[in-house]
Amino acid sequence: MKTNPSTLHRITKRPSAARGHADHGWLKTQHSFSFADYYDSAHMNFRSLRVINEDHVDAGMGFGTHPHRDMEIFSYVLGGSMAHKDSMGNGRTLLPGQIQLMSAGAGVTHSEFNPDASKDLHLLQIWILPEKRGLTPSYTEWHPKPESESDPRVLVISPDGRDDSATIHQDAEIYRIRLQPGEAVQHHLRPGRGLWLQVMRGSLTLDGEALTAGDGASSEDEGEFEIRAIEATEALLFDLQ
Repeated sequence: MKTNPSTLHRITKRPSAARGHADHGWLKTQHSFSFADYYDSAHMNFRSLRVINEDHVDAGMGFGTHPHRDMEIFSYVLGGSMAHKDSMGNGRTLLPGQIQLMSAGAGVTHSEFNPDASKDLHLLQIWILPEKRGLTPSYTEWHPKPESESDPRVLVISPDGRDDSATIHQDAEIYRIRLQPGEAVQHHLRPGRGLWLQVMRGSLTLDGEALTAGDGASSEDEGEFEIRAIEATEALLFDLQ
């Protein structure tokens, strides 16, 4: 844990190399929190954020049809393409920078495949606990708009779906951060909330704490946080009740 002397924000870093990992041949994955055969009592979740898995899926492979319930599950495609199908009748192919969010609610089955015969699929798979159990299953997406491609901070998921964000059943706001070297963006964390920043590409600082691709960092201190790019970077920022 680091305390920044200028802001007194306490920052806890989750280094990429410290994550759990598994090699299933067709799937290589790293776990920020306990998942499947990886158990770490010190890293079970952060508030309602339960899972961040960084997955690399071989060409033509994927996750066969399987069930979920009482979880908000979304995927952020970083490279390649992902074919999604579920028991609600949704069938989509997601491309880099796009998000699909599925509320498993009272129960749903789905599959996620890499439909490309020659390219790997690179994605983040993220689970967030819902505000209550037994919800009606639902599906929503977020696609970037051309006019916001270079925006430093864009709301991609929210409880009310504002600004064309995907809708989640939890008091959680998720932003895509995209910065060029030297650029910075501010985020104000309200009292009683928690911040998690997951770096997907490049490198940056969170209130002076250096982070590179795969690293995460959290804080539960209210106030203004600065995210500044060291090199071209892309990250997800979670603002959680």
